[in-house]
Amino acid sequence: MVLIPIVILVAIVGILIVYNVNIKNKLTMYNNISKKINNLNVLQDFMNITGEDISVDEKLKKVNDVLIEKFGIKYSTIVVFNGAEYVLKASNTDKKFWRNLCNLHTEEVFRDSISNATPKYLTVDSEGEQLPYQQLDFTRAKSAMFFPLYIDNVYIGYWIIESSVMHAFDNVDTTLLEVIKDDIVAMLKTVSYQNAMESIVRTDQFTGLNSAEYLYGQAKATIDSTATSTVCMFRINNIEEINKKFSRETGNNTIIEIANWVKTSIDSNDIFVRYMGPKFVIVFIGKSEDDILEMVKTLREELEQLEIEFERIVENKKYREYAKPKVNFVLSNYYKGTGIERVTEKLEEYLDNADKQEHNINFV
Repeated sequence: MVLIPIVILVAIVGILIVYNVNIKNKLTMYNNISKKINNLNVLQDFMNITGEDISVDEKLKKVNDVLIEKFGIKYSTIVVFNGAEYVLKASNTDKKFWRNLCNLHTEEVFRDSISNATPKYLTVDSEGEQLPYQQLDFTRAKSAMFFPLYIDNVYIGYWIIESSVMHAFDNVDTTLLEVIKDDIVAMLKTVSYQNAMESIVRTDQFTGLNSAEYLYGQAKATIDSTATSTVCMFRINNIEEINKKFSRETGNNTIIEIANWVKTSIDSNDIFVRYMGPKFVIVFIGKSEDDILEMVKTLREELEQLEIEFERIVENKKYREYAKPKVNFVLSNYYKGTGIERVTEKLEEYLDNADKQEHNINFV
């Protein structure tokens, strides 16, 4: 009779063990699912940031802020090698530490990590110790994890996270951190084209205007601040004739005079660049063709009334002559979020194929 209750009790205990194991497995599964969802959310945040009309540096700062917020990181710093020097792209540390953080590649403790493309974990065991790379900031961080960054097997910088707590990363999921590191690399790779466009913007030596690349990089956010704008491209159609009949210097002066006149004729929020050679682009922000048509007509007339002086010397006598530009205008609509380079290509194609005697205002 005693045996029966014991058997029942053992059976109950067995059932409870199986139940608890099942519950534990489900909790583990739910936790893993939660982590995966969180990672997907972070990846979605990265993708959203990539698509924003802001500079590369602003994008990297926002990515760093997401890392700090989503994963509870005390300090996070992204440093990128631009081909000439190491540049701190994002960090929530005090600026007085940035110089040191930009030189971690020179520290012996990180050289193997960079060479082998493997992370490096550092921590101290007592309050009196400091991390080997620290200089003035030895009271700030007690633990650190260093991740070298590579794009297609090419070393391009590093990401370092730090904590003011000793042994803070002893039990951290390094697999998760590796995934985050890969996401940072993917982000850097995605914005590399934008970064290149921003870095090759030049200021024209004659006119002081930005080059065409400005439209596709820094100016994009301004252009996309409204739903639609009008893009205007114009060409000095007789620039070759001016160069030949008068001089190259007269041709340069013609370009300068025209640029200066346009600068004073458009609104300060509109964008004006020297596109290429005798071609210029104006982006009338938030304005339709109807809004700017009369102004453009007046502008074309004023430009063609300009007279650029040329002094010719014949048999020791000075003769003054005047070059008068002929300009051909073409306009098109631009819609927010589309490729403005496609619009400028279309306008340029029209001007290149138009009769050189044409100096009108056309719509394409």
